[in-house]
Amino acid sequence: MPRSTEETLAALLAALDGTLEDAVALRRRLHEAPELAHEESATSAAIAAALPVPAEPVAGTGLLALVGPADGSAPVAVRAELDGLPVREETGAPFSARGATMHACGHDVHMAALVALLAAAAAIAEDLPAPLLAIFQPSEEAYPSGARLIAEQALGRLAPRAVVAAHVHPELPWGSVAIDAGAVNASCDAIEIEITGEATHGAYPHRGRDPVLALSEAVVALHAAVGRRIDPLWPATLTIGTLEAGSAENVIGAAARARGALRAHREQDRALLRELSREVVAGVAAANGCRGEVRLTAGEPALHNDEAIVARARALLAGAGLRLAPPWRSAGSDDFSFFGEQAPLAMGFVGLDGSPGFVSRPLHHPELLPPDEAVGAVARAQAVLYLAAAQSKGPEVDGDAAS
Repeated sequence: MPRSTEETLAALLAALDGTLEDAVALRRRLHEAPELAHEESATSAAIAAALPVPAEPVAGTGLLALVGPADGSAPVAVRAELDGLPVREETGAPFSARGATMHACGHDVHMAALVALLAAAAAIAEDLPAPLLAIFQPSEEAYPSGARLIAEQALGRLAPRAVVAAHVHPELPWGSVAIDAGAVNASCDAIEIEITGEATHGAYPHRGRDPVLALSEAVVALHAAVGRRIDPLWPATLTIGTLEAGSAENVIGAAARARGALRAHREQDRALLRELSREVVAGVAAANGCRGEVRLTAGEPALHNDEAIVARARALLAGAGLRLAPPWRSAGSDDFSFFGEQAPLAMGFVGLDGSPGFVSRPLHHPELLPPDEAVGAVARAQAVLYLAAAQSKGPEVDGDAAS
């Protein structure tokens, strides 16, 4: 007789317990030697050596590994990220990275957890309700997106029934996981603004056209426009992160540039942010006698969690020794959303606040250091999401019952 989902979860977690010591050691090795996006060769090799089954290379340094029943059924994919960030570590941990690159977003924890989960799944492979496809994805932190590359190169032929992931988060309580339906992360597009004027001596401003003044006005106008053109009940942000202009304090140069990011939860707001960026820059530049141009690099879409997977995962959390966190959504972005072009998605956020020895720091901070215990917490959350997605249909769970 087939096992119930709860029985399978218990068996998977029992097998997982025997994998965690090696997984924690792997996490430390990965943390000590991070690699930037598209350069994760040593990271990929370390993962491949630790896997219980042979891995298939994909998207450069990425890996795919499959365990489970050989019955031809569609797999559930579980994703972890390979790349580090261009951040110099300041944690003081004995396994700190020594160079100018750091795992400051928990990717080392995610990778080690998925290796542990895959080993546990391999131990009970024939009892799994669906094959488990582990995706070790390169380049989450930089373009071109590793998720998009894998979606284009591999997911079409593998046809997963869903893709799931778990991500640590320092603002959520330890022992809890936030799993909410709908948009939980924003889209993100990069913009580059260039305003061209006419150079002149600073003592004779009337003889030129000042692009610095025009750019300054445009930046202020852009931030104001977001607050007046987009429904305030839906998250949308515009951030200008860099300004570049000039070569001397008494010269009005010929051009000024800025770079920024546009984020939104709704696709119509994403389109509106793009439109108003071009409109505002062109208008403000023209009012200053200059020319304005916006160049846009389309990034990841918003991340929408599948309602059915979320409901089933919430019902399984307690069986994994986890509880439901308060509702959690953010204007952060993750290229995990590109997998949504191929299959339903669900990402859970695993709390770190209050975990053993953890010093609260935001993601991407040089002092962010999840404890070793986070490897097990993430692996349990991955197991819950995998089994929730593997169910062809699950019990109806309303919000009150789930929480």
